[in-house]
Order: sequence, then structure tokens, then C-alpha cells
Amino acid sequence: MRPTYGHALIIGAGRGLSASLARRFAREGLKITLASRTTGDLAPIVQETGAAPHVCDASSHEQIAALFAALDRDGAPDVVVYNPSARVRGPFTSLDPEAVEKAVQVTALGAFHAAREAAIRMEPEGHGAILFTGASAGVKGYAQSAPFAMGKFAMRGLAQSMARELHPKGIHVGHFVIDGGIRNPDRPERVEGPDNPDSMLDPEAIAETYWHFLMQDRSSWAWEIELRPWVERF
Repeated sequence: MRPTYGHALIIGAGRGLSASLARRFAREGLKITLASRTTGDLAPIVQETGAAPHVCDASSHEQIAALFAALDRDGAPDVVVYNPSARVRGPFTSLDPEAVEKAVQVTALGAFHAAREAAIRMEPEGHGAILFTGASAGVKGYAQSAPFAMGKFAMRGLAQSMARELHPKGIHVGHFVIDGGIRNPDRPERVEGPDNPDSMLDPEAIAETYWHFLMQDRSSWAWEIELRPWVERF
């Protein structure tokens, strides 16, 4: 039986992957809510999809809780996508501890708080999906990028633990390893040569994979999918 969903909340919304997810979900008739620290640049996707924009700083437990409480008035989301992450780069011994704490708070702790709020509402219904946008840094720590690896490794562990606990309760948990750059209106295409187009992941194609994940029969649910452009090296 194909699952049915009615309301998607995308946290950390922007003009790239989040906009593609909003369009894909809206085509299936889902109500869309977009949450971001600032909502000014969301105007085009709000107009296109009829999404409701909300201000929410993913580093704040209080703001995440307030977001879900506000949505309760019109019906809690049964699909929650967590996209935010923060990077701090530099030699390990020169990293600013406060900046590192902030980065991990956005990438990992924010994911926990959002997922917890979602699960609290989904468990009584025995239905829902919680999806995390990960990165190659969640399976491979790169030099001078320890804080990003810390956050993404924690997110991956969170998703795996949740899947083992919540799948039997009817809540589909997914972690998406995005192994490569995502094409974005503000980012030039990374082309290695004239015969290597599509060197970055198309956000519309990623969104299609998220939708296919949501449509999986529960007899064969995945918990993790890894995506990379065809020219990306393993």
C-alpha cells in the first residue's frame, strides 16, 4: 500500500534543495510549511507552491518547539525534512571553540530537537516521516573540517538510532548522504571538462529521490540513501 502524506515541514529552507522539495511535495497535493532564520528570499517559492513561511533559528530549541506548537493549531506535519547545517573550517588547533559549539548545535542538536518534536506528534498516529539531509562528511571526516564532520556524523547516528526505534511504530526515518555539491542559483556549475556536464547534483533530481523514499512500501523501507553526481570520485 502506498503511504499518504498531507503536510510537509521543511526546516532550513532556501532557494536550492528546499525549494525543489517544496515544489515536488506540492505537486502531490501536500500542504507546505517552510522554516528559516529569514524568510525574505523564500518569496518566489512561497508564491509558486502556496507554502506558509515561518521564522525559526534551528540552533534554538525554544524556536523549534515554538514552530511545532504554532503548526499544531492547523495540523501537525506528517513529513519533516531537516536541512540546516553549519561549517567551521580551519586547522584543528586554531578552531574557535564557541564557533564549533554553534556549528554542532545547528547541525546535530537542532536535528535532534526537530526530530523529537516531530516524533512526539507522529507516534500517537502511527504514521509519519522524518528525513535528514546529510553529507559525505557524515561518513568521512575531511582535513580542516572537523566541526562539520562532528555535526554530520552525529546526525547520521541520530537517524540510524531513530530508524531502529521508530520504524516499527510506523514512522519512516531517512538519512540522505549528499556526496557532492548541489546545483544552486548562487553557485556556478563545477565542470571538469567539456564532456563532463552535470558535475553537481540537480536539486530537482534529489527531490525526486526524497519522494520515492516516502513512497516506499513498508515491507522494504530504507533508512539511508547515498547520492552523488556521476563524475564524483568515490
